Amino acid sequence: MNTITTLPCSFLRRLAAIFYDTLLLGSVFFCATFILISSISDGAIESGNLYYNTFLLLLSYLYFCWHWVKGKQTLGMRSWYVYVVNESNTTLSWKQASLRYLAALLSLVICSLGFIWAIFDKKKLALHDHLSKTRLVVSKNIQ
Repeated sequence: MNTITTLPCSFLRRLAAIFYDTLLLGSVFFCATFILISSISDGAIESGNLYYNTFLLLLSYLYFCWHWVKGKQTLGMRSWYVYVVNESNTTLSWKQASLRYLAALLSLVICSLGFIWAIFDKKKLALHDHLSKTRLVVSKNIQ
């Protein structure tokens, strides 16, 4: 009989999932930009274009929040058996996923200190985990 146990996600596992998701999100950005450039008459996007930057931010929002709400994990998290859950161990709502995304941006903007927070936290939670009342767990089937 299989039982499922959940453990707090370690900082290194969190970094590995972030690395995978960065590669995957870069691919999404590349494909979306290719399609966008193909539809522009002169085939160029100016550096620092606010609309383009907003477009990329919206794409990353959809990438993360869609995966968190629909399956509790992004593709990068899936590789490392990492799940994001709320306080009652259930799937995040769109509101909670959005709050987590915005708080993660804040964690990143302050020199990644919000992520580093997880190293010193007793429960291994990052700043955005605390702000959104979510947590990353590792779940594996035990035979």
